[in-house]
Amino acid sequence: MTNIKEIVKILKKEYPDANIALRFKDTWQLLVATILSAQCTDVRVNKVTPVLFKKYKTVSDFAKASLKEFEKDIYSTGFYKNKAKGIIGSAKKILNEFNGNVPDTMEGLTSLPGIGRKTSNVILSSGFGIVVGIVVDTHVIRLSGRLGLTENKGPDKIEEDLMKLVPRKDWGIVSHLLILHGRKICKARRPLCSDCAINKLCPSAFKGGI
Repeated sequence: MTNIKEIVKILKKEYPDANIALRFKDTWQLLVATILSAQCTDVRVNKVTPVLFKKYKTVSDFAKASLKEFEKDIYSTGFYKNKAKGIIGSAKKILNEFNGNVPDTMEGLTSLPGIGRKTSNVILSSGFGIVVGIVVDTHVIRLSGRLGLTENKGPDKIEEDLMKLVPRKDWGIVSHLLILHGRKICKARRPLCSDCAINKLCPSAFKGGI
């Protein structure tokens, strides 16, 4: 079995500033940015959100937004129809059921339209400092498989496997470390195994990507 503690230790040295790349000023902005980041780069989202947050300043502004106009505002992030519905729907529900405040529980967050466990984990961890799980995105899925941490393919099952292996104190940081490593070194098509600080601990190293 891969030594996840050693991997985390090495990656912490490689990426001492590992943190969320999305830019936001409060938990509502984080919620919006996280929904927009699905199937989209953080760089692109960070270009769209400053304009968006200038136009729509409060949760109420988002709730009142015209769906068609909002779709155009976020068009460049992809999957804009679903994202627009999710964001506007979440704003309405937060106003009606949560006194205008983003909920700080997994149950509350996953009750919002367009928000699943991954998005909820991001908001809880980076917005509230509450860590109840591990964020599993495409990079985390890929690296978890390559590192032999899971044989599962679905994000929920992968999260369960990682939560059993990774010390709880590292649940919040491990996804940031794997995401950064995935972007820089352990790329989808051609992983740079010779430049990898954890290649000695990786059962997939120098096998050309899996």
